[in-house]
Amino acid sequence: MAYTSIDKSTEHFNTSLYAGDSQSTHAITGVGHQPDWVWLKYRGGNGNYNLWDVIRGVNNYIISNNGNAGSNDSTLFDSFDSDGFTVGNGGIVNDSGRNYVGWSWKAGGSGSSNTDGNRTSTVSVNTTAGFSIVKYTGNESAGATVGHGLGVAPDVIIVKNYAVTKEWNVYHSANTSTPQNDYLILNEDNATNSNSGRWNNTAPSSSIFTLGDGSETNGSGNTHIAYCFAEKKGYSKFGSYEANNNTDGPFVYTGFKPSLLILKAIDQTGNWFIFDNKRDTDNAVSQILYPDLSSSEDSASVLDFVSNGVKIRNSGSGGINHSGTYIYMAFAENPFVTSKGIPGTAR
Repeated sequence: MAYTSIDKSTEHFNTSLYAGDSQSTHAITGVGHQPDWVWLKYRGGNGNYNLWDVIRGVNNYIISNNGNAGSNDSTLFDSFDSDGFTVGNGGIVNDSGRNYVGWSWKAGGSGSSNTDGNRTSTVSVNTTAGFSIVKYTGNESAGATVGHGLGVAPDVIIVKNYAVTKEWNVYHSANTSTPQNDYLILNEDNATNSNSGRWNNTAPSSSIFTLGDGSETNGSGNTHIAYCFAEKKGYSKFGSYEANNNTDGPFVYTGFKPSLLILKAIDQTGNWFIFDNKRDTDNAVSQILYPDLSSSEDSASVLDFVSNGVKIRNSGSGGINHSGTYIYMAFAENPFVTSKGIPGTAR
């Protein structure tokens, strides 16, 4: 069996950097795929993290750093294109003189009805890369189930009740010994919370995820969006590591050179962190964004991207190496070994 089925990760995920120009439309090209989910941030100052996906449509966005209901604005995001996306002229996406970053994933287009769960969902899925976008309406009844379309159990589920103001809830398979009862909040720095109202104390299966009676993930009559990820060897990795608060920090094996890394402490308060290979083209990786905050990009030399994982560089490391447990989401720049047996290269 081949080491990986994905040799060119940019066909499924990529990071884009661009400078705003305040024009009515601004096309971001060279992405490598037609995105179905785009997550944008102004890098140089205060500004929200804004998310668009193909199921909710180009006029509708939600914000990861707060729990606000979704918003509608036809001037901000114009289209998902064959090799990128086009933004409008709003300052949060395209103000002249400002630099922006966008992370984009390919799912499966506009989506189709899924009846695997007892709640009918609309699912856009990319089974090759282990990613699906799922929209469903909640009923606030414990035991509601929703089809996700992946064909394998998801390792990460990020849910937003976007009809009303509610916190983002995150399921992660490496979050404590009972992830099916625990959740993290994407828009806050809280440690792990425990409440069966989110996942009904039930692990996701190859076809469905289960909801409790909490309005954050299952609000009665409310529309919800879920971004679901399943690990794919050589392309994505979702796990945890034990920090040591030492100048020789831990090595985190992923099986590929990362292009994107998202981190969060689970047993103590601490921000979410985003690192990528476009804002940092060389080691040490030092450009930090915090998707639970609206603050500008920060800088600290905290880790290295290497051919098969991540090396934490020093004690404390800007909040990613305080003693304790951290969960992570990682996506590949290229695999450690390609499907043809060719080794990847370090930076």
